[in-house]
Amino acid sequence: MQVKERNYQDQRSFPQDFYKPRLIACEMTRRCNLACLHCRASAQSEPFPDELTGEEWRGVIDEIASLSKPILILTGGEPTLRRDIYKIAEYASSKGLRVVLSSNGVNLNRESIERMKNAGIKRLSISLDGATSQTHDNFRGVEGAFRQAVRGAKEAKETDLDFQINTTITRLNLEEVPGILNLAARLGAVAYHPFLLVPTGRASQLKAQEIPAEKYEEVLW
Repeated sequence: MQVKERNYQDQRSFPQDFYKPRLIACEMTRRCNLACLHCRASAQSEPFPDELTGEEWRGVIDEIASLSKPILILTGGEPTLRRDIYKIAEYASSKGLRVVLSSNGVNLNRESIERMKNAGIKRLSISLDGATSQTHDNFRGVEGAFRQAVRGAKEAKETDLDFQINTTITRLNLEEVPGILNLAARLGAVAYHPFLLVPTGRASQLKAQEIPAEKYEEVLW
């Protein structure tokens, strides 16, 4: 009991900013143009009827900005399928939030990346779940997804928008992680972020493909 009381007192001495969120991810839509095996949202090709409107999202952003100035991740589904995504990003940027966008890479081209920069998006994350088209496309459920994601990364590099590569690691692609990391470096990524599989939604079918904790630690090292 004495230890708990001491910890409580220590927490009370923390500055007020300690409790403010520093990173918030907003799932802008459950619509997606891929059919990824590991999708926790069970995204689909058509919009869901109850998704927030642009006006409602601006209200959410106002609430976030009144609390703190975190990094705001615009994710999905595939956020670039929202026609108003750039306006929402611009609004969030105007409120002092550092806005980043997470994409599967399929819709990335010179025009879309220029629009991201003009909207104040500071970083783009692109998902690569294989070092080859065969592995990545099988994972993502659509032929050509790897080629399009790599093309998008090259466009981001040429357009001078910082991007990182994200990978969801399972037994299906564990051996390709060094290759994905090397590819990310060759493409000019500013960071490489490996993620654990979250076996919910559509990803529940991959429960048997989770890697053990010790193996994930090895990957991080």
